[in-house]
Amino acid sequence: MNFLASVCARAAKLGARVAFAESADPRVLEAAVRLRREGVATPVLVLDPASPDGNAAARATGLECLDPSADDRAPALADALMTARARHGLGRDEAGRMARDPLAFATFLVREGAVSASVGGAVRTTRELMHFALWLIGPAPGVRTVSSAFYMCLGTPASDVLTFTDCSVVPNPTAEQLADIAIAASRARRRIVGDEPRVALLSYSTRGSGGDAGSIAVVREALGIIRHREPGLVVDGELQVDAALVPDVARRKSPGGVIGGFANVLVFPSLDAGNIAYKLTERLGRAKAIGPILQGLAKPVSDLSRGADADAIFHVAAITALLAHPSGDLEP
Repeated sequence: MNFLASVCARAAKLGARVAFAESADPRVLEAAVRLRREGVATPVLVLDPASPDGNAAARATGLECLDPSADDRAPALADALMTARARHGLGRDEAGRMARDPLAFATFLVREGAVSASVGGAVRTTRELMHFALWLIGPAPGVRTVSSAFYMCLGTPASDVLTFTDCSVVPNPTAEQLADIAIAASRARRRIVGDEPRVALLSYSTRGSGGDAGSIAVVREALGIIRHREPGLVVDGELQVDAALVPDVARRKSPGGVIGGFANVLVFPSLDAGNIAYKLTERLGRAKAIGPILQGLAKPVSDLSRGADADAIFHVAAITALLAHPSGDLEP
């Protein structure tokens, strides 16, 4: 069974309810209908008060639909937004307007336990989704940095799945943030893929070949932090991407390194690098990019690339349903 089939099979055992905030989009509707048809999760469509035509299409699917403008939970959502943002100038009228926003309402459903998880971002921006996720759900206990990862499917075996992180949230991570991102991605990989993470901190330099200034120094500092916090984690850096992924190159550039060219978690030094790399791998390398899967929230909310097709939305929802399981995972 390949990686994506395994995710769907495990998610199907959980009975998760997944809210979709962009039900007027045909890609989202196609993915939601497929989720129900294949029994992977129960979709809940959050209607958009500003899109009557889209709402009609959503209702025509026969799936559960919720209208924020008519739902009796909207006042509680407005109160929650006021609690989170009043000191930043959010007024009562604006909170009431935001309570009718389908993206805010889907996130509130997760917060209140009415659904297991939510998925958005096919139309709306990561910035908008992250605002509601942080205001209404917030980081998990002990988490300082909320980040994201893509699962890049290069072939059918599970070993051909690479984690790319962070590609959508933290623009220029400090050493502490880079360590947080790497540790979060390694923990998520164990839950989602089920194998042992082998983490490479990427750079334009391998073991001093590019000097010791700028981003190289940040990556080296992050490596020390990770090894102190997670001494059992297989991690190395700074590594160029060929030294992380190609054993012959690793033997030449990084002899004796613990990764040996077999990295499965690639940690990028900046959002620029990660976002460009995943899109190149997807568009030119013909990989399937599943994500971004947010890491570090107290409850699961997932973002989407606005370029995602219905298949990608379906699989992001399946992974997000899997993350809603309280014990963390069912065995792959």
